[in-house]
Amino acid sequence: MTVYWRSVLAALLGSALAACAQLAPPESAQPKAAGEAQVVAARQDLPQRFIGLIGARAQHAPLFLGVPETNFYCLRSFVDRQNGETQHQLYVSDSYSGAERGWNAARDGTGHPLRFVEITREEITCDGGCSYAEEFAAIIPEPELRASPQGLAVTFTGKSGAEKTISVSGGQITAQLAAVDARLDLPRPAAARAEPPARQ
Repeated sequence: MTVYWRSVLAALLGSALAACAQLAPPESAQPKAAGEAQVVAARQDLPQRFIGLIGARAQHAPLFLGVPETNFYCLRSFVDRQNGETQHQLYVSDSYSGAERGWNAARDGTGHPLRFVEITREEITCDGGCSYAEEFAAIIPEPELRASPQGLAVTFTGKSGAEKTISVSGGQITAQLAAVDARLDLPRPAAARAEPPARQ
């Protein structure tokens, strides 16, 4: 293994461990089989006013250089205990070689812009070619998430012209919302309840 690839691997492993500590979900990065329950872990390092809930991880691309905890996505929800307000994010970790992608925008499946959050952008190394690790998220409005029990797609774009579409499964969404509702011990909003079909 060349010095270049050793340094890339060491930097990625450090980033992976930091991301693991930041998100702290106990499950592996492998997606769940269809119909299998999705695990949502509670984040314990937030101020007492907030509850952080992190959904099951799934890969959006192969592990970068085989390093665990790379190239995955998950849903994250942050709940205000005082007023019940919740912010949902589609969180993405992306590691790659080549030109910097510079992820900076997001839109939903209908083309409507979503608020983009840049979390970290790091140059891992540029010895013999550049490699980067970026963490970012799109804010998904509560009504949109609750109205998508079959799943939803979010497309991210970068300054480089790169584009990546992440498809969140219905199982991930259902598990995330159930975890949020259980933490708040609140019934689901009336608008999100399934209504019986109208009689013909």
